[in-house]
Amino acid sequence: MFLHFNRKRISKGLNMKIIFIGDVVGRSGREALKKYIPEIKKDFSPDIIIVNAENAVSGYGLNKKIAQEIFDLNVDVITLGNHSWDQKEMLSYIEINKNIIRPINYPAKVPGRGKILKTLTNGKKILIIQVLLRLFVNISLDDPFSIVNEIVNKEILGKSVDAIFIDMHGEASSEKNSFGHYFDGRVTCILGTHTHVPSSDGRILLNKTAYQTDVGMTGDYDSVIGMQKEGPIHQFTKGYRNEGRFKPAEKEAILCGSFIESDDNTGLAKNITMFHYGNKPSFYSNLT
Repeated sequence: MFLHFNRKRISKGLNMKIIFIGDVVGRSGREALKKYIPEIKKDFSPDIIIVNAENAVSGYGLNKKIAQEIFDLNVDVITLGNHSWDQKEMLSYIEINKNIIRPINYPAKVPGRGKILKTLTNGKKILIIQVLLRLFVNISLDDPFSIVNEIVNKEILGKSVDAIFIDMHGEASSEKNSFGHYFDGRVTCILGTHTHVPSSDGRILLNKTAYQTDVGMTGDYDSVIGMQKEGPIHQFTKGYRNEGRFKPAEKEAILCGSFIESDDNTGLAKNITMFHYGNKPSFYSNLT
């Protein structure tokens, strides 16, 4: 099942094709990755697959074992977020595995890196950046606008790099929109994560940067943002948790993400296609 999916819009030329899959939540999300990535490769013929997996371990963080399981599915890069360090082994493992990135605006000397330059099999280069926005996040972070601005100013899109991809991890849609417009025309795409709720605003901005406020999660949508409903409902109605950590929902997951196609000459976006794969016909029924 696809959302806004049209084969005729996908070029057969040499333009870069990027797949980004939203926040993977728990076992059901991981199973959806395993099930649907072969279909995604067949449908889109991507040059690179990027996955946000900061909730892949029972909804909280990522570890070495599950990271390797995801890479074994032919995923090229994993991004994290505000749950980067929920599994403590990631503090050391991220220094070993260079294809996992965390938000670039964590304070200095935090383990890992916030960007990676990947050279594709056809020789093209894509700079992948993750940034964590600050509104309502409650983590000590450096200014996301100025840090990404400094990086982008060092590149010539379409020349020094063929594409610049940003995973924009944040809570507030207003801050995400501001970030998108601030970098419009300077990067290939800015795709949001973190809220686990897919927004229907995927579009190409005025200056040809592809943008979506949130690509949604890969998890069980019969839930509260991927978690079993009872825990969050209890907290909201009673004012306290009746358990420790919330537990991920475990029914069959829907995989959500976006496909971006860039222009080889400029590095800017030609197409954004939002998609989902799953077995629930009512999901997004007003948009299909």
